[in-house]
Amino acid sequence: MTTRRAVFLAGVAALVLSAAPAFAAEVQVAVAANFTGPAKAIAAAFTGATGDQVSLSFGSSGQFYAQIAHGAPYQVFLSADAARPAKAEQAGLGVPGTRFTYAVGRLVLFSKHPGLVDPAGTVLRSGRFSRIAIADPATAPYGAAAVQTLQKLGAWPQARPKIVKGEDITQAYQFTATGAADLGFVALSQVVGKPGGSRWVVPETLHAPIAQQAILLEPGADAPAARAFLAFLKGPQAKAIIRRYGYGTP
Repeated sequence: MTTRRAVFLAGVAALVLSAAPAFAAEVQVAVAANFTGPAKAIAAAFTGATGDQVSLSFGSSGQFYAQIAHGAPYQVFLSADAARPAKAEQAGLGVPGTRFTYAVGRLVLFSKHPGLVDPAGTVLRSGRFSRIAIADPATAPYGAAAVQTLQKLGAWPQARPKIVKGEDITQAYQFTATGAADLGFVALSQVVGKPGGSRWVVPETLHAPIAQQAILLEPGADAPAARAFLAFLKGPQAKAIIRRYGYGTP
């Protein structure tokens, strides 16, 4: 081999090696809006551990299911409930055997006004509010849990005319945090560690469990990075992040 050829081959090898990070895989993940904070932290940790990138899209679980059913190319679905991943699996949209509970959500009644929300949530029956925000119960499990809570407490008749529906739990929180609504049912993860205002963590006996499930979708069936992301989600590093945001873990 001539010196010139050896130099040329060495240069090609260097270019290939330097370009290697550009070939890192990207995982397309549909994420329930309540899980925005932990999902971003978990994605960053996953990228740090593997080099693979994670593209996160946030919204309501019901809207994501409709998109997935119409061919949206998401590879992983992190729902706010168990029903939609199960439905995806039954409909052939998800890979059988990949569905699992990654977090257990907690519902909180929150107000930006100190003292408005009491430690027992009796403000709901008092009528001392003009608007209360919830996520759309037709598409968002946290919204359904809010309706169940109001019904269990006997506060539904008073609250129903005052409800402001957010498209998802993020919008419900925005309505509440800005004061557009006096009260709001939000996810604990949205207010955990944030000072100010007043809040009541709703007892889990007042609504159906918010078991949030993940599933590998058909577009990710042959994507090693998508499977690796779900495996990472089950691991200790991800679970520590999930608990830090106020969720329970299996």
